[in-house]
Amino acid sequence: MADLKEDAVGLDHYGNDDFEAGLAEGKPLKRVEDLLLNMGPQHPSTHGVLRIVLDLEGETIVKATPHLGYLHRGVEKLAENSTYTQIIPLTDRLDYTSSMTNNYAFVRTVEKLLQIEIPERAEYIRTLVAEMQRLAGHLFWLGTQALDIGAMTVFFYTFREREVLLDLFELLCGARLTMSYYRVGGVDRELTQEIIDRLYAFLETFPEKVTEYNTLLETNRIWIGRTRDVAIISAEDAVNFGLTGPPLRGSGVNYDVRKAEPYGVYDKVEWEVPLGKNCDTYDRYWIRIEEMRQSASIIKQCLDRLPKGPIISDLPQIAYPPRDKIQTDMESLIHHFMIATQGFKVPEGEVYCGTEAPKGELGFYILSQGGNRPYRMRIRPPSFIHMGAFDHMAKGYMIADIVTIFGTYDIVMGECDR
Repeated sequence: MADLKEDAVGLDHYGNDDFEAGLAEGKPLKRVEDLLLNMGPQHPSTHGVLRIVLDLEGETIVKATPHLGYLHRGVEKLAENSTYTQIIPLTDRLDYTSSMTNNYAFVRTVEKLLQIEIPERAEYIRTLVAEMQRLAGHLFWLGTQALDIGAMTVFFYTFREREVLLDLFELLCGARLTMSYYRVGGVDRELTQEIIDRLYAFLETFPEKVTEYNTLLETNRIWIGRTRDVAIISAEDAVNFGLTGPPLRGSGVNYDVRKAEPYGVYDKVEWEVPLGKNCDTYDRYWIRIEEMRQSASIIKQCLDRLPKGPIISDLPQIAYPPRDKIQTDMESLIHHFMIATQGFKVPEGEVYCGTEAPKGELGFYILSQGGNRPYRMRIRPPSFIHMGAFDHMAKGYMIADIVTIFGTYDIVMGECDR
């Protein structure tokens, strides 16, 4: 360590015992001490109960070691003791800022195991709701990242638009945070005309708002200074560390699950995958700005092309009818109750399904031995995978950059520790 410091600083270094000897020889001196600094787990800028042990040389980071597990809730083990329908609300609590895409990722995995077909209208609704959630997730990220760096105005602006989306989610499923709307075979409720009209109105002004955020930040020298050439990770390293989503595409790697393995109606609408060039924090910010524009376009196209038809598969043994279609006769109510409480049987087999969530690829692995619940279930959360690259991206930067590097991942500890 002493040799490393001497090469980096270009001065002779002495410990406390040699300080007087060095002073007598008339050599330039710099007292060097290794400092271990705990950041978190109670810290407002770590986006949850995350603890990082920083090995510092002055204010320069020599090593950054993440310590995880402070929010571990055993979701995977709980899922093994729950029916497939009962697992859906557990997924809401993983990334609690992107509940809808968590639902979507899980039900797609079960549907892949069951090999069932989804009605076309349900696929359009699922896709546009997932993109609404992407907008809400990116708005939440942009507001908090800007606030962490010192731009308070952007925080209020992004939450202004996010509130509109949360109001629409409340109309859609009755909740604003932990939302359970997707179902195996389709969705829980119909997309009403009021929601469609309000969504059209939102889309008319939203692109201007994105331009407003971008103008506020890209003309701010503090924002530019804190994001450009910070936390650079090459395309090769990003792939090797398993990064996905905006952190991967910010390094110029053209990989998006929606394009690589299309689902929903992503192959029926026109949209592009934005890619970064400089592999830094600013590029990852720019990626999310462009993704919001693309998401708004996808939602508009889905609304314009929304077909008529059922919103859930006609499979009474698997999918119970939507809430507004449940019959009031006793036989139908008993069947609905049995499906809701006892679940449905899934054939033996194993399956993995990845979905493009706002933070990256969210994957579920299910091992079934038959019955109404998984024998084993494992989750591939992007937040957990991305923390593996934290030391690599933080090394050589300053303590003040740590908060920016946290933010560049858009981590949520609920899915990181799960």
